[in-house]
Amino acid sequence: MKDVLAWMSGEAKLSFKVPISGGQNDPRLKPLFIALKSTSDSEEAAQIEAGIWALWGLSGDEEIDQLMTIGIGAMGASDGETALTAFNEITTRAPDYAEGWNKRATLFYLAGEHELSIADIKKTLDLEPRHFGALSGLGLVYMALGEERKALDAFEQALEIHPHMEGADTHIRELRDIVKGRGA
Repeated sequence: MKDVLAWMSGEAKLSFKVPISGGQNDPRLKPLFIALKSTSDSEEAAQIEAGIWALWGLSGDEEIDQLMTIGIGAMGASDGETALTAFNEITTRAPDYAEGWNKRATLFYLAGEHELSIADIKKTLDLEPRHFGALSGLGLVYMALGEERKALDAFEQALEIHPHMEGADTHIRELRDIVKGRGA
């Protein structure tokens, strides 16, 4: 067993010695989400968030993880076709792996395919209801669609899970002003 995740918090060191599995069902996530919600230190929150993303990024299957690396790299290089091929393969071969759906949702959002993005975000959230990244992405999609009330709800849910989430407060303030101005 390996010590695969640790961060320093003042004098305390939090680390985990459990089998590496990754994905949304990894047992190391629960204490990270508890710590994320309870910390008042934004730097510590960023480290905890990085740990959560690291675990979400591991499927427990080396081939799926390789496809994820290919898809993320292709998305970063604006090669949507290669990214879509990789993410489609992931969602087909590992349909219970939330991050595969989340990454494809991100690709669809970037391509302006908002309805496809929403469908994949909903699948992500079915598998991992704590996925603050998917909730934030849902907020961005709804903003792009001009559905401010739904966007506000999504960002508020993300902030409930991750109180230090970068950018969420700004979106919430802006959206509250818009929604309030409409009387909605």
